[in-house]
Amino acid sequence: MTAQPQTDRGTARPLDGIVVLDLTTALAGPYATLLLGGLGATVVKVENPATGGDAARNNSPYYGRDGLAIARSGDTDMSVSMMGRGRNKKSITLNLKDDRGRATFLRLARNADVVVENYAAGTADRLGIGYTAVREVNPSVIYTSISGFGAGSGTGKAMDSIIQALSGVMYTAGEPGADPIRSGLPVGDLLAPLYAVIGTLAATIQRDHTGQGQHVDVSMLGALTSLLSIEPFDALARLGLPQRTGNELPRLAPFGIFPAKDGFIALCAPTDTFARGVFRAVGRPELADGDEFATRDQRVRNAPALHQIIKDWTRERPRAEAVAALAAEGVPAAEVLEPADALRNPVVLEREEVVELGHPEHGPTGLMGPGVPIRFSDSDVSLDRPAPHLGEHTAELLTRLGGLTEDEIAELRSGGVV
Repeated sequence: MTAQPQTDRGTARPLDGIVVLDLTTALAGPYATLLLGGLGATVVKVENPATGGDAARNNSPYYGRDGLAIARSGDTDMSVSMMGRGRNKKSITLNLKDDRGRATFLRLARNADVVVENYAAGTADRLGIGYTAVREVNPSVIYTSISGFGAGSGTGKAMDSIIQALSGVMYTAGEPGADPIRSGLPVGDLLAPLYAVIGTLAATIQRDHTGQGQHVDVSMLGALTSLLSIEPFDALARLGLPQRTGNELPRLAPFGIFPAKDGFIALCAPTDTFARGVFRAVGRPELADGDEFATRDQRVRNAPALHQIIKDWTRERPRAEAVAALAAEGVPAAEVLEPADALRNPVVLEREEVVELGHPEHGPTGLMGPGVPIRFSDSDVSLDRPAPHLGEHTAELLTRLGGLTEDEIAELRSGGVV
């Protein structure tokens, strides 16, 4: 089930030697640092011992000695969310609300290249660990903030559904006049970290030229709304054209999701060449020469009738047969896969874009999670180390990165700071 590791790439990783202090929790921030870790950075996950660490550690389901379960039942049980998001990271515990914890963090920050946080806007500053405080001890630091609405734009709580609602995305899918639809994939939580990684790497390149660090500020709302604006929804609204068209897209007909005997297929054939291939596949080549479907504008004008012809044909066939017939005519088409099947698609497994998750004690789990979906010709990138338990590397990193002595660490432990 696990993809075989690539052996023709170099062993060096693009971000080898880069130290990232990870102040993130839940999903948006941890996904950004997951990618940085997969690219080779040393990611130091800073977690609060008083709250049990990252909130994702308490996400059901869990995996432990007895396999997968809804509730935690053993000391080694780990949330599947953490098993996925915590890979290639080292965990230290540090209570940043304590003055000693704050001072210790700043000692670590002196030797860090990057800090990533996803607190509500202004929280890091109130804790004394914001960009200004870190820059005083390390002027070259790249300090990346991921928040709901951007630094200085309020402290409202930004869950994924809130961002989807405010971005307009909920009114881009579904049938005309239907209720808004929340995307099952947490796109608000997942898009912002991609921009955060882009910004972090761009600032790192600039630092290589100038020697100066800077603050990288990414808004979840801005990221998702910016993505929405790529499609011409504004123009469609002004022209009175439908913005929600369900599983079909009349302005690109034939284009949509069509029923098969055993599921559904996706078909994308907006050009004349593709459309003629559809006509041949469904046994109606004469449609290419008629008055209804010969040109793109005619197909858009008569989209309901065209899509009905295709539905009548696909309903009579298993999806694999329908896709094969369309593909034989050069038409872009695919089976619509259930998530569990998509995660085991040989194409993404071979490229290690999806990989099997491992448990730190119990090994392979049979559960699938994200890999690093970028291939390099001369670098190895992978998420090849399991997620750490809470505070697993505290002593190691406080000593190596922060320069603390054994006595100083013992004092912090006795005070509940670590």
